[in-house]
Amino acid sequence: MRKLTILTTVSAAVLVLTTAASFADTVRMGTEGAYPPYNFINDDGEVAGFEREVGDKLCEIAGLTCEWVTNEWDTIIPNLLSGNYDTIIAGMSITDEREEVIDFTQDYYPPTASAYASVSDGIDLMAGVIAAQTSTIQAGYVATTGATLVEFATLDDTIAAVKNGEVDAVFADKDALAPFVAEQGFMFLGDDVPLGKGIGLGLRESDTDLKAKFDAAIDAMKADGSLNALLIQYFGEETATY
Repeated sequence: MRKLTILTTVSAAVLVLTTAASFADTVRMGTEGAYPPYNFINDDGEVAGFEREVGDKLCEIAGLTCEWVTNEWDTIIPNLLSGNYDTIIAGMSITDEREEVIDFTQDYYPPTASAYASVSDGIDLMAGVIAAQTSTIQAGYVATTGATLVEFATLDDTIAAVKNGEVDAVFADKDALAPFVAEQGFMFLGDDVPLGKGIGLGLRESDTDLKAKFDAAIDAMKADGSLNALLIQYFGEETATY
């Protein structure tokens, strides 16, 4: 799905993490808190959404205590490597480029489509001005199409740019755009674009034991149907499931 973080910003951090990192029974779960319905901050100021429920259940199955930490998207990998938290659970697509820097669990959200959306039709998506969240696989894709790419810090910023006429359309995860299409006058344009290899938890490459615990917990959620139930709850009956 979304997110392609520029790796040059983290190469220095990788060099210093040459020893195996240990983890305690309390695991700090790093998320963005700004990408509903995957993750967001609720009215009580707490992390909520699909990934909050998935993460809490995974920690319960694995016998771990979760603490939730928020971090801006553009520094989310460097701060994992710096030890500010132990995982990334933030709608992060598994990509070959990221796997050169961090490790991933198996996917807890299957590969799905990205899409264009706008408030008007008749837009030339290959030659127009297209918004995408910075350092995402969607931004990387738009840059290859011939369109003019304008990057923004958050999904909400890309939506605002479409509404105020700064850009012609936004390109993002189709699931993330669906509420704007349903409720705010946006429409999907063109064909869906499959990107990424699904969404997994990101971890430091040295945390092999923690990865094994989460992989086993994801297996358990897939086997008992609880992961599919959450996918349907947050993304609808038509969403891809396991």
